[in-house]
Amino acid sequence: MIVKKLSEIINTARDIAWGNGQSRRFLLERDGMGYSLTDTIINAGTESLLEYKNHMEACYCIEGEGEVEADGILYPIQPGTMYALDKHDKHYLRAKTTMRLVCVFTPPLQGNESHNLQSSGSSCY
Repeated sequence: MIVKKLSEIINTARDIAWGNGQSRRFLLERDGMGYSLTDTIINAGTESLLEYKNHMEACYCIEGEGEVEADGILYPIQPGTMYALDKHDKHYLRAKTTMRLVCVFTPPLQGNESHNLQSSGSSCY
């Protein structure tokens, strides 16, 4: 059984500054579950152009408000909203207030992946 507390992850190698927030990684590939699970913070007032070429991602908002934009369509995000990037969708993630998402990636993250928000605004895992 795997049991982890957020307080045990903060300020460790599993607490990754991803460019516009933090990704606290509860489960990684080495944990053997076949997916990764993160507690992700998105800083208020930020916009991130993201694309995952190697992973599918589902996110569930538990705090804050913002929006995700894909294919020119805006989707409001607030607590209780889930969105899934089922086509390796290039998307904008915008946080109006500090947002907190629970995210699942498949295949799982290795552990140290981070976004490259400086090169054409896009990032790829």
